[in-house]
Amino acid sequence: MKKGTKALITAGLITVMLCSCGKNESEKEAMTEKEKTEVTEGVNETDKNAAGDVTGIDKDSFAAGIKTEDETTTTPVEVTPEAQGGDGTETTPTVTEPEPTATPIIINDEIEERCPASISETRKGVTYRAYTHGTYYSETCGMERGYSILLPADYSTEKQYPVLYLLHGIFGNEYSFSQDASNKIKEIVGNMAADGYIEETIIVCPDMYATADPAQKPGFDGDSCLPYDNFINDLVNDLMPYIESEYSVLTGRENTYLAGFSMGGRETLFITLKKPELFGYVCAISAAPGIVATTDKFMTHPGSMEESEVKIAEDAIAPEVLILCCGSKDSVVGQYPKSYHEMLEANGTEHIWYEIPGADHDNNAIKSGLYNLFKQIANSKNKK
Repeated sequence: MKKGTKALITAGLITVMLCSCGKNESEKEAMTEKEKTEVTEGVNETDKNAAGDVTGIDKDSFAAGIKTEDETTTTPVEVTPEAQGGDGTETTPTVTEPEPTATPIIINDEIEERCPASISETRKGVTYRAYTHGTYYSETCGMERGYSILLPADYSTEKQYPVLYLLHGIFGNEYSFSQDASNKIKEIVGNMAADGYIEETIIVCPDMYATADPAQKPGFDGDSCLPYDNFINDLVNDLMPYIESEYSVLTGRENTYLAGFSMGGRETLFITLKKPELFGYVCAISAAPGIVATTDKFMTHPGSMEESEVKIAEDAIAPEVLILCCGSKDSVVGQYPKSYHEMLEANGTEHIWYEIPGADHDNNAIKSGLYNLFKQIANSKNKK
């Protein structure tokens, strides 16, 4: 298996993190060699020369996954609705790259650890639409906020479509997925729809940092992470009503999906636990720590729930499918996704848990999670 480049933290960041956790100089000097090794795991030589703050970190790796060596890093063009014909309904030209050998997939409830190449590769004869960008007014944040949206290739207001809200990781924004071709989101959704496995689906990529202060920025401390937990209010009260009013969306939990990566995976799980009746199909990919109190190698998380509360309430309408997954070699969140699985299991909440062998905090994990989410959606809906 190929590993993604592990560009995580700088040596200077260690000092900042320790200070933020209240350690004084004598305490820092008393760190054991084991602690120093754990904190500096994954630091490369370039990062060691960076300043003692988050500027030395490859933020894109946190936001949308580490790119694996066999993936393109080409950045697609973000286009406006005006550039697509005024209303955003014009499709982009059909890509004419050689068609890969397509192996039909079997739609069932079994998890496939890797997304098949025939699903994630660009195909001749399939039209892939470009992302567009829009804004909405957030009462939660008191300001205009942005989102990127991927409409079906033949989007028409005469049809209605299910919608997936896809949440980025820490340091990201609404462009994190739309400007990263390596995650193959357009291909996975487009190919599965073209093959008739799933309904054509709208993908909404919001800015998950729901702060009311434009000057506030993400960081590795509790206060800087609070806007992520606030996104539940922005999503439910502002963004979802706006999308449902502006686009031809099928409403109701059966047609409303939620997925996220890293910090977005954490918030996907948090939002689902708080509002399980709103989402029929959910996937938390490489979920970051912080739902319950803990200290990882980046920061101390105060937590928003007790371990006993990490469950779908007994009297709640649970999602049809709840998936948690993570790379087996994740160098960023480590065993935290598995710990969420263990909490859900101990608290009696039905869900699917699996690991992607050899995957890091990378786009292989994202592709696997999204593919299995849509596969489960297809299987569930085919039975009805």
